[in-house]
Amino acid sequence: DICEALNVTVSPGPTVRYAEGDNATLYCHISQKRKTNNLLAVRWVFAVSPTQEYLMIKMTKFGSVQYYGNYSHHFHKQRLHLLKEKHGTMYKFLILSLQPTDQGHYICKVQEIGKHRNKWTAWSNGTAATEIKVISPRASDDPTFKKKHEAWKFFEDLYVYAVLVCSIGIISVLLFTLVILCQSLLNKKRSAVKHYLVKCPQNSSGETVTSVTSMSPLQPKKVKKKKEKEKVEQPPAIPAKAPIAHNFPKPKLLKPQRKLILPKITEENLTYAELELMKPIQEAKGIPSMTVYAQILFEENKL
Repeated sequence: DICEALNVTVSPGPTVRYAEGDNATLYCHISQKRKTNNLLAVRWVFAVSPTQEYLMIKMTKFGSVQYYGNYSHHFHKQRLHLLKEKHGTMYKFLILSLQPTDQGHYICKVQEIGKHRNKWTAWSNGTAATEIKVISPRASDDPTFKKKHEAWKFFEDLYVYAVLVCSIGIISVLLFTLVILCQSLLNKKRSAVKHYLVKCPQNSSGETVTSVTSMSPLQPKKVKKKKEKEKVEQPPAIPAKAPIAHNFPKPKLLKPQRKLILPKITEENLTYAELELMKPIQEAKGIPSMTVYAQILFEENKL
């Protein structure tokens, strides 16, 4: 007679949830065998409802694995695995890549088998079950799933808005710095002064003087007008007749004379003065005198 002597438990249980595509692992624990030398045969049965049970996989008393029904196809053989652990007291059932059709009750049925009068006889058996629920990402009927989905959607939108605001701020700062840089460059160009070297005619001492004139690019016409006025207002050059000394102890250069701007004469008859340098009368020989005598001759220019 077969009695219910085996103690069988299934873990995790009584209900376990998995997401679609995950791998499920079920353990079947067995204890209280009648004889230690007896062997165990383990079956896993899938039940959609209490009246519909389908044998999936079986491990015989010799440890070989057998598949039954639709689960004997190659596709299901790759997904279903039954392994023995801990000296035959625990069996592990693996279901890979869960699908919505895998949702239901899974029953572990164990049978103790021993030899009696050279015949294999069933001594005892045990049964335990657990329920697997497969959660699909499209499960809109679950209110908790709806709440989680809405929360995630809100945070995703908030993240997008934050990124958009930050990008706009960075772009505006870059544009502002670019405008300031352009303005500073334009101001530097406007404030730059160009220097020109202009050669002046030789002065009475024979030196050539160079003058530096600076003109702004914004007012070129005014400077030209001023130069033209100066050219018109300058009187004709006065010829200078100075005696050349033959025996000077040291050549002495005269300081450059400042330009004298004579007042504008509106009369028709102009009188010019001629300056003639004369050699000073030496009172004693060998004593140089620093006094210079000048004779001014006036000549009337008749028009």
